[in-house]
Amino acid sequence: MGLLHRFVSSCLPLIPTPIMRRLASRYIAGESLPEALAALERHRDAGFAGVLDILGEETGSEAEAREALDAYRAAASALGETGLDAYVSAKPTHFGLRLSEELAYELFAELLAHCAALGQGARVEMEDASTTDATLRVYSRLRERFDDVGLVLQARLKRTPRDIEQLGERPCDVRVVKGVYLEPPEIAHTDAQAIRQAFVDACAQLFERGHRVAFATHDDLLAESLLALVRERGVAPERHWFEVLMGVRPRLWKQWLEQGERVRVYVPYGSRWRQYSQRRLHSNPEMLGHVMRSALGLGR
Repeated sequence: MGLLHRFVSSCLPLIPTPIMRRLASRYIAGESLPEALAALERHRDAGFAGVLDILGEETGSEAEAREALDAYRAAASALGETGLDAYVSAKPTHFGLRLSEELAYELFAELLAHCAALGQGARVEMEDASTTDATLRVYSRLRERFDDVGLVLQARLKRTPRDIEQLGERPCDVRVVKGVYLEPPEIAHTDAQAIRQAFVDACAQLFERGHRVAFATHDDLLAESLLALVRERGVAPERHWFEVLMGVRPRLWKQWLEQGERVRVYVPYGSRWRQYSQRRLHSNPEMLGHVMRSALGLGR
């Protein structure tokens, strides 16, 4: 992280809440479900599908984890009522993974059963490396019961090629990300170009094994490599698409859409927006850079 990033990051907790909320409003839909649905509708009208995320992680009690499940069920039901092309995506620690792996599995299973009844799917997200093994175990168990359950894998982690091999032969829906968590070099790539190459390699490996892949990136150089991979391998359109963070480089999404690519916009909302914003911006210099450039009117 550069000197400017360190300085801006250190100042984030000092920014008054009203100002921080204005800065965050480009990247977070609001605190309520209606606000999130309105954001999804705006993106739909512009040609983009959606992903709905309720802000929260590192839940401290089983009661809080079950409250999160209730909120996710309400969100999935609202998507069904509005007919929006979107799915819900949840973090394992929001469902109590740190408290109990069995609890996280139980709550994800309840959510997936609810979504299946609505004709929807859901995604199990990936968090820092300390949770990877438990998350993959939960996902593996869910796959035994549910068809429409997606996963996230982080290109940054050196273990990811091995984790792909363990997914099995049945096609999966995998979102590939660079990885927002800055892990030590013993377990993760740290050089930007090495992370890009690991991302492309992971997608190639997933395509070889018959999986569907969501490219979660705002890196135009990486996107060019991924689209070249798709062309070289003759990957069918239904087996790849982009997933992007609300507010981050929308001009790039439009460019992909005009090229005939499918794009889903990840729309986060919830009362814990400030904690989410500070944690993400502090831990990820690349995202902080996008926010700083957008705040200055650059890179839109």
